[in-house]
This record gives sequence, structure tokens and C-alpha cells, in this order.
Amino acid sequence: MEIKNNIIKNYLRNVLFIAGTAYAGKSTMCALLAERYNLIHCEENYCADKFLDIATVDEQPNMTYFKTHGDWQKFLNRTPEEYAAWIDGNSRELAEFEIAELIRISADQKVIVDTNIPLEVLKEITDYNRVAIMLSPQAMSVDNFFDRKDPEKQFLLSQIQKAENPEKTMANFKECLALFNSQEVYDAWVSSGFFTIVREDVTTDTKEEVLGKLALHFELVEK
Repeated sequence: MEIKNNIIKNYLRNVLFIAGTAYAGKSTMCALLAERYNLIHCEENYCADKFLDIATVDEQPNMTYFKTHGDWQKFLNRTPEEYAAWIDGNSRELAEFEIAELIRISADQKVIVDTNIPLEVLKEITDYNRVAIMLSPQAMSVDNFFDRKDPEKQFLLSQIQKAENPEKTMANFKECLALFNSQEVYDAWVSSGFFTIVREDVTTDTKEEVLGKLALHFELVEK
């Protein structure tokens, strides 16, 4: 069965999406917007356990990677090309679950979501004023990846530290991040046609300024 995009777009009319690169402020802005404007907040990887319970090896091979492949050490030491392909495939598989879940929870209240739904999918299922892209330069995305204390990144760091050769594994994983955050990928974000904010300074607190821009863009306040 295929559901037409105009139907999906209508049912997602209460959903606001923030997408982009790592260390660009997406999580922070989602949390602040949710608090300030009484939105339901869906963090990155929300409902992951629920989705994995439904996913099958045949239908979602990327999401079920650890059901069919090796341990975390093999995962972290894959080639950058393999890692980038997995990230892309995983995002596409998760998008179907995410869209279904967002339709369910947004029926009566606005939702803000930190999403990895691919750009071309977002263009089909939502409108300009419901999407914001937040970007950071490649060096920032890679070099500062583990600076945040969220559980997922700290778990990955702990697994790297357990490697037979932690330095080699860390260097390989940073190459994976660099490919996934390449100039080509960055340029695709910039030329997406969506409203975009680039984070270029990690020393100055610009949260209120960025929050104001996003609130205007999402039409949460009057211009």
C-alpha cells in the first residue's frame, strides 16, 4: 500500500522539523522551542526501542544491523564508505516509522522533532515553514562530536576506548564522520531550499538569537 504525499502532509500539519549536521544546536533548539511554546518534544532517536521491536531483518536490514552482524568493534571499524551507506539506509528505514509515529502524536498538539528524515522525503511530506536546517562546519561536526554528554555519543566513546587499538579506532570513526559530513553533503543541505542557520561560533552564547529566528520561521510568533 502507498499513501499519497498530500495525505501525509495534511496529517503532519502540526509537526515542525529540525534537521542538519552534528553539533549545530538542533537538540538545544528543539528543547527550548518545546518549553517556550508548549510543543511536544521528540528528541533524536525517540521511540528507537519501539521501532526496533517492529523492524525485521528482511524489511529493515540497516535498523537490524546488530541482529545479523558483528559486535560494536566491527561496527566502529568499518570503512567510511560502509558507515555512510549504513547511515543513509538507516535514516530511510527509520523515516517510515517516524512519519507514522508523528501522525499519531501530533493530531491535537504541535510537535517539534529533531529528525534524520532525508531531505528529499521532507520536501514531499511537509512545507517550507515547518522545516529548519541547522548546520555546523565539517571540522566542528567531527572534532566536537563527543563533546556533548548525551548517552548515545558517550556509549560510542566508551566502545572506542575498549577497542584493541583505541587510537586507530577513533581515527577511523572520525574518517567516517568526515565522509558523512563532507562538503558535498553540506552543500546539499545548503542548497535544499529550506530555511537554514549555520553555527560558526561555539564560544558565544547565541541561543536566544537563534531561538527567535526559529520561532519566527515556524510562525510560533507574529512577524
